[in-house]
Amino acid sequence: MPWFRALEEFSDAKTTSESKSDVDPDREVLPKVIEKTILPKITGFVKNVWDPLSTSQTKNLVQLCKKVFEKQILPKNECSRAKEDLINTVVLRMKKSVEEDVFIPLYPKSAVEDKSSLCSKFQERRFWSAVKLLSNVLLWDGIVQEDTIRDLGLSKLLNRYLLLNLLNTPPGPDNIKKCNKVVACLPERWFQDLKSGSTLPELLNFCQHMLQCARMLHKNNQSQVCKCVAVSNNSFFFYYSKETEEVLLLLLKIKALGVVEDFIEEHKLEHLKSMIVK
Repeated sequence: MPWFRALEEFSDAKTTSESKSDVDPDREVLPKVIEKTILPKITGFVKNVWDPLSTSQTKNLVQLCKKVFEKQILPKNECSRAKEDLINTVVLRMKKSVEEDVFIPLYPKSAVEDKSSLCSKFQERRFWSAVKLLSNVLLWDGIVQEDTIRDLGLSKLLNRYLLLNLLNTPPGPDNIKKCNKVVACLPERWFQDLKSGSTLPELLNFCQHMLQCARMLHKNNQSQVCKCVAVSNNSFFFYYSKETEEVLLLLLKIKALGVVEDFIEEHKLEHLKSMIVK
């Protein structure tokens, strides 16, 4: 917007001017315009227009908020009421979407075994719609308080809805694909300071699901191929499938090191220890 750029240039010129006092009121023009005009306008858009299920809308809105917040430099000990209202409105809108837009039906196994059946197709569409919402909710990390994002995205969306579908999806490529997409949504910074070998508390049930998948895949692979194979030093190692390794790598991405170590020890897969980087 030309008028905003003009104000921005005016404010920047005042900031770089050495002849002006630090208390020059001209420097407050842009922050006040943002507070009184721009943020309320964005809040109205969030309340009446924004669709949390739209990835393009969400990405654009997140980028806009970050840019505006960077320009809104307030004096020390002063908070922005308009910014708080905007963030609260974003949270309320996402909560409403989670409560009203997410529906993943559970059908009998016989109804969804045929992937071309209407029940199976509808269930899959609803699952991926919920995953899309999860991804969009987590885009707000860094703007909305982390505890709130984790509650909405993990405690509610993942544990309440997505996990039920995952538990009813047989271990295999489809299940791994779904788990992989969920892990890809998670902000990497959440796991940077985890050093205890355990993942986030909200992901414990998800980890247990992937652990059970790894066990089933490993068991199925053993029964289909063979129990073990001899190597040159007369020791033995069990066959494992690439799918099992994929699941273990997903667990490592969310820092569930203890789970992976226990699995490797349980099934005597010492040759997989190289994948663990602490």
